[in-house]
Amino acid sequence: MIMLEGAKATTETVDALRTGASAMKAMQKATNIDDVDKTMDEINEQTENMKQIQDALSTPIGAAADFDEDELEAELEELEGAELEEQLLQPATTAPAAPVQVPAGRQPARPVPQKHTAEEDELAALQAEMAL
Repeated sequence: MIMLEGAKATTETVDALRTGASAMKAMQKATNIDDVDKTMDEINEQTENMKQIQDALSTPIGAAADFDEDELEAELEELEGAELEEQLLQPATTAPAAPVQVPAGRQPARPVPQKHTAEEDELAALQAEMAL
């Protein structure tokens, strides 16, 4: 019984392979290598045409065409260097406050109130709202 089942399975496998081979032959008759080469050439040609169109669209127009990227980069570096040099050469406008020495026995009873700016008042109000 086992041998018969094995033989039947082998026969079905061989029949399936024959059917597959016949189907592949029919497909290959419908398609020949010349048609495939022609189709691939057309695809490559269309791809090249699209690249040329994209290159044409990406080129600068008018006044933008006159700019050289290297020249623009050099000019930007020069301007940044000049700006940095100008900032370094300017004197500091605010000097750090000198520490005030108060004798140990003469500490003020309460701190001197500082003036608050509108931004500081707004920040304090927001912090109070958020319970920070």
